[in-house]
Amino acid sequence: MPESSSPASVPSTPSTGGPVIYREKLWPNAWIWVIAAGVSAAGILVFAPISMAAGYTAALVLLAIITVLLVLSTPAITVTPDALTVGRATIERRFVGGVQQFTSGEATAERGTRLNGLAYLCIRGWIDPVVKIEITDPADRTPYWLASTRHPDQLTAALARR
Repeated sequence: MPESSSPASVPSTPSTGGPVIYREKLWPNAWIWVIAAGVSAAGILVFAPISMAAGYTAALVLLAIITVLLVLSTPAITVTPDALTVGRATIERRFVGGVQQFTSGEATAERGTRLNGLAYLCIRGWIDPVVKIEITDPADRTPYWLASTRHPDQLTAALARR
């Protein structure tokens, strides 16, 4: 059998073991929950002609489904001494370069007109500040990660610690 010329298997995600330096969950704002409640209340209108019980049941089921989807899709940002995890992406800390934080109009420009099409994004419309994390891995075409965060100062400080 011929030998494979491919390199040794490398895990796709580095070990995130070790103490957590920084952790943040990007939970939806209150107005997202209000919208979820309003959408689920529309179930009452749809099923009210059948019966009010069916309408209330539909509203509760819709609220449960929307709640589960919002909770399960909430990304986390985790910084350990060895790795950075943003949403579903993980990278070794040795490949993290410069970190910049942006708010207000600057954050909007980073998410829009200044955005590089190869960048990894973990942004949430209900969170204004973003942090731009340079990626220095020569094997990775991604120039930087752009992540929403409610605490840009703390995340920047955590990434500055080596």
